[in-house]
Amino acid sequence: MSAWQAAAVDLAHCIRFFSRLPVPALPWEQDAHAPPSFPRLLRMIPVAGLVLGLLPAAVLGLALMLDLGPWLAATLSAAAMVLTTGALHEDGLADTADSIGGTTREKRLEIMRDSRIGSFGASALFLSLALRIGALAALASRIDGGAVVAAILVTASLSRTSGLMPLVFLPPARLDGMSQAVGQPAQKTFWQAAGIAVALAVLLGALGDLPATGIVLMLALSGLSGLAVTGFAKRHLGGQTGDIAGAAQQVAEIAALIGLLTVLGS
Repeated sequence: MSAWQAAAVDLAHCIRFFSRLPVPALPWEQDAHAPPSFPRLLRMIPVAGLVLGLLPAAVLGLALMLDLGPWLAATLSAAAMVLTTGALHEDGLADTADSIGGTTREKRLEIMRDSRIGSFGASALFLSLALRIGALAALASRIDGGAVVAAILVTASLSRTSGLMPLVFLPPARLDGMSQAVGQPAQKTFWQAAGIAVALAVLLGALGDLPATGIVLMLALSGLSGLAVTGFAKRHLGGQTGDIAGAAQQVAEIAALIGLLTVLGS
């Protein structure tokens, strides 16, 4: 298998894991249904994030072209992202928020495995959707459609890269969880992925004519939010879970959008 074929297989595995998109088996792929190995797939996650942002970006761009208004366009775009990912990251955020009610590490982990949603989780979901929709609507009212599309793609890539930080810098909190099963990525590989995410952000930002200071803030705030969630997980659980990674992605997405907004003015 050539290098580009291996990269295509890794990208296909990433998209299958992070989304509900139908990705057919590649002709040279041995097992399309094999569980992902994050230590190997890590470098393709920024690219996979970009792919996941294509439908939400297209929906928002089309809604703006149809003159549906920034709020409806932003809501439709957020709905497209939830449908694309099957609410994977939202589920992680809700479980993480619900665990705040646990008084011990063991109780918090038990709560995170409970399929039921509590008041903390429901509030976190509502606030996450409201903040993302509000940020997208504000962007759509201040910059043209092409720039908003670029912002969605940049955010989709950066936030999923930031979501890897707990998996890279913390040990699994459980011995039988998903984060244990997929393997812990090496820090060196993560920094390579981060470099790809930065390159994509700069390229897409330039193509979308986003302000350079806005791109810098998107990079900085998404990274800092990933570190903040990692620090929280260390204190809260003594390690990481897949839910923590999902929460980190959600927080990074919100932080990146707000970072861009702060330099655009009214």
